[in-house]
Amino acid sequence: MVGRTIGGKLAELGHEVKMGSREAGNERAVAWAAQAGEGASEGSFADAAAFGEVVVNATAGMASLEALEAAGAGNLAGKVVIDVANPLDFSQGRPPALGVCNTDSLGERIQRAFPEARVVKALNTVNAGVMVAPNELGESTSLFVCGNDRGAKARVIELLETFGWLSGDIVDLGDITGARGAEMYLPLWVRMMGALDTGKFNIRIVKPV
Repeated sequence: MVGRTIGGKLAELGHEVKMGSREAGNERAVAWAAQAGEGASEGSFADAAAFGEVVVNATAGMASLEALEAAGAGNLAGKVVIDVANPLDFSQGRPPALGVCNTDSLGERIQRAFPEARVVKALNTVNAGVMVAPNELGESTSLFVCGNDRGAKARVIELLETFGWLSGDIVDLGDITGARGAEMYLPLWVRMMGALDTGKFNIRIVKPV
């Protein structure tokens, strides 16, 4: 769902987008490409990673490393990889636990596994609809990015601005270890979603003027 939503927004903005799946010809990916229109296509994980100048990891967090390995280290080398995933573990039911936390994060594991990629953690603290249409909340809210490469973060922030995020509301948490905090926010997010009975919300940081 997250991949289709982000991919659809990027296609709407005029980008060429290839949706990756385990195998080319995935039924839902084919349907998405047909709906997204000109500039949208589908293929395998490797096809998508080779095609893109920027790669978005919107896979299930506990399977992200496997999916990126299928995409191919060579196809990711030198590219900005936006890691949107969270390491949510549903093996013990709901609410999910975090499969990685405290002293490590999924974002860090991806960066270690693919050292030549320029990994930026972003968008993982909001649901898919808010990711691409923050203005629908009615007021500005906060979003977080982190990563080791300043140029990669700057490029991601520029892309986020085209989604409607205001640069002044995007908080840079520093290097990729900042992904620990961003991912560990998810248990609170899940509880808030239950309390509010919707996933269409976000938080805003307020500090003294």
